[in-house]
Amino acid sequence: MGIGKRCAISVAIMLVLCVSFTVYAQEKPAGYPRKPIRVVVGIAPGSGLDLMSRLGAQKITERWNQSVIVDNRAGGGTVIAMDVVAQAPADGYTLLAASETLMLNGVFGRARYDVRKAFVPIVQLTTQPYALIVHPSVPAKSVKELIAYAKAKPGALNFGSQGHGTVGHIGLERFKLMAGVEITHVAYKGAAPALLDLLAGQVQMTFSTLVTSGAHIRSGRVRALAYTGARRSSLYPDLPTVSEAGVPGFEMHNTYGYFAPAGTSRAIVRAINAVVTQGMNTPETAKMLALDGNEIVPAMTPEELKVKFDRDYADLEKLIRAMNITIN
Repeated sequence: MGIGKRCAISVAIMLVLCVSFTVYAQEKPAGYPRKPIRVVVGIAPGSGLDLMSRLGAQKITERWNQSVIVDNRAGGGTVIAMDVVAQAPADGYTLLAASETLMLNGVFGRARYDVRKAFVPIVQLTTQPYALIVHPSVPAKSVKELIAYAKAKPGALNFGSQGHGTVGHIGLERFKLMAGVEITHVAYKGAAPALLDLLAGQVQMTFSTLVTSGAHIRSGRVRALAYTGARRSSLYPDLPTVSEAGVPGFEMHNTYGYFAPAGTSRAIVRAINAVVTQGMNTPETAKMLALDGNEIVPAMTPEELKVKFDRDYADLEKLIRAMNITIN
């Protein structure tokens, strides 16, 4: 199937989604919202989570003509923001914007409560896969060659992550388990210093967003071996997924979404889900997000999201136990 035909089909699907949610998005509880909605973000302005949270807020404002305030409460690995929302009234006026870190904070016990019971999943905004990149000194030109190299020299490869217990760290552990290799983990305080040390040859590999590493890939300063999404990136269609390149079933991404305090009415949760889904699933928004390496996620009801969240949480717990990962 040609690229043009695939794009036409994708646009058609998004148009169908828009139509299917148009009526549903208007079905919100009488009198809601009657005042500004606050979205609490546990990270500083300018981050991927912050930007996607603001985009979702914009979609609510456009369709409901109601202000949505984004409140950045950075600190504690996003736990401060989680606590604010967990203790807020369950009235639909205080929401949490969170990434996969919410789940990680629960599994690693950073939160003082069970996040599965403290929050209600509302809607997924976008998902952001990564590229598996290596320093040019690494002889591997593919994932299969990388695995063979790692098996031939156990522990010789160093992997730079954003820090202990982050999405990148857990992604590495999952890769090691599924590929049957031994790679040394080097934790940094963020993605930027990890990438800088990769460019300098201090570590040999990392997972990086295509927006962050794209210029370095094009210049040849790093080599991209694969994409961690379920399907190939529209930005780099020739780059295979990790799954198709040698580790079947492997996926890694950071998904951004909205959550509400436990006890929030189902009617409010479903109304927010519908209006945000409608706003995010437009051809214009999808095109804009693709340029930044983000992908629109399939439309799901809050009930479906809850099932998915609990299932992913259980899978993460199993991985942590299997790899004996501990966080200081």
